[in-house]
Amino acid sequence: MTIAGRGLSLKTCLNPGMLVPDRFSQHACEFGVLVFVELHDNSPLSYSSCLGPRSGPRTNALRTIKGFQSLEKAYRDRSLILTIHSSHRQVPMRKSLILWLLVIFAVAPPRFALAQPGPAMVAATPAPSSASPESRLATLEQKAAEAKSSADNAWMLTSSALVLMMTGPGLALFYSGLVRKKNVLGTMMQSFALMALITVLWALVGYSLCFGSGSSFVGGLEHVLLRNITLQPDVDYSTTIPAQTFMVYQLMFAIITPALITGAFAERMKFSAMVVFMVLWSLLVYAPMAHMVWGKGGLLNAALGGRFPTLDFAGGTVVHVTSGVSALVCALYMGKRVGYPDTPMPPHSVVLSFVGASLLWVGWFGFNAGSALGSGSLATSAFVATHFGAAAAVVGWSATEWLLNGKPSVLGAISGAVAGLVAITPASGFVTPVSALAIGLVAGAFCYLMVAKVKARFGYDDSLDAFGVHGAGGTIGALLTGIFASRSINSLGSGLLEGNVRQLGYQTIGVAIAWALAIVGTIIILFVVDKTIGLRITEEQEVQGLDLSQHGEEGYYWEGSA
Repeated sequence: MTIAGRGLSLKTCLNPGMLVPDRFSQHACEFGVLVFVELHDNSPLSYSSCLGPRSGPRTNALRTIKGFQSLEKAYRDRSLILTIHSSHRQVPMRKSLILWLLVIFAVAPPRFALAQPGPAMVAATPAPSSASPESRLATLEQKAAEAKSSADNAWMLTSSALVLMMTGPGLALFYSGLVRKKNVLGTMMQSFALMALITVLWALVGYSLCFGSGSSFVGGLEHVLLRNITLQPDVDYSTTIPAQTFMVYQLMFAIITPALITGAFAERMKFSAMVVFMVLWSLLVYAPMAHMVWGKGGLLNAALGGRFPTLDFAGGTVVHVTSGVSALVCALYMGKRVGYPDTPMPPHSVVLSFVGASLLWVGWFGFNAGSALGSGSLATSAFVATHFGAAAAVVGWSATEWLLNGKPSVLGAISGAVAGLVAITPASGFVTPVSALAIGLVAGAFCYLMVAKVKARFGYDDSLDAFGVHGAGGTIGALLTGIFASRSINSLGSGLLEGNVRQLGYQTIGVAIAWALAIVGTIIILFVVDKTIGLRITEEQEVQGLDLSQHGEEGYYWEGSA
């Protein structure tokens, strides 16, 4: 073989998996042989890539390296032929040129032999691929799409588990530690029961009412019994994850939202009344609000052309405003616990609440970052904003409590974390990390004042401060989203700081609708349940505690305990 040129050495290798220095160009041809071009001078070189049928989709565009104009690799009659063409005039060789073609016949499979094959070998040799570069590029794009879909689906399934963990054990531990020990099991059971109850309701009709095609206010019935919810994506919501993954992820939100309300009527609602109330509330309050904000055709949907595009990335209005305001209505309608506020009712175990709050913090990454519906950069942004918002709220709550009360309490710190997580929820996919810090600081201080001052001023018995944290925190978070939202994070919208005054107006409308729906819907449901089966346990049962009166069990069997 004659090679015209200068300063070039060629090497072949039968190990396609070996690492190659950057100064080599690398290519795997049909036979699985790698050809390395080592450069010895600065002459321009380009070569065309080999399109072997076993090598997968590749581009055959010429790539300029250094040295010669083109390097063509071909095989003919099962013999590997390397040809180097030069567009330069022949010049004397200034450097040594060495061509090494190492073909090891003894150890290589028969298909690597460069000798002329016999008839049987020719018949067994696969013919070169006739697929066009366009079809191979399409195959490559398909493989890339499948890889992205797998990554997104894995993250969304993980996020679904994280959000479920927020209810049980997260919220169950957080709430049960705040009640007296005679109500610890009853409080845990409320969260656990909703994990089962809302799941069944979701499959029957809940998902369809939230995410089916319908009016601007509620979804239709085309997905009753999860009809048409397949393993293929619903492109209206996501193009990379199965519809079933989207469905089960949204289910976890539907579970924890009514569970948050239980903190307002803790220690005094009958278990049977809780079951009926939560079923009706999920259908009449949660489903319409979820559809308006997230469903196709929803009045407030910012992504799918709603009339008033409200930015709510992960549920500031849908989850926290509706549950928090409904909690306040429940506390006012049912009245105070026996002995409140004259009888001290401290938490029986801040330790349980501490563990629960920590689980909530971790689970909230699935709550917010999972709402990106993928594993891309938007999920990263929401993840970071979530953590920064929670941390800043701990500082804001604790600092305010320290200034006003002289000591920062552990209960205050964990309550501040939850308040910050609530407030950053609507903003998590729209704000920068620094804006998340600002939202967290404001929310921590604001929610502390709602819990410590406003509640005492008006005297309502919001047992576990569901309104003070979720109602107030969700409201302030939704409004601050209209101020701090940035198009550099999410192209869906910008806020007041970027000159978009209208967005703050949309946020106000969304919050007002959530408040109105929660107030009206909750009052109606409470009235109906109260007049049919009754809402509240008797005074004797309340003194006895939910554990024994409603479930016939005790959470603690301590010898000699009262």
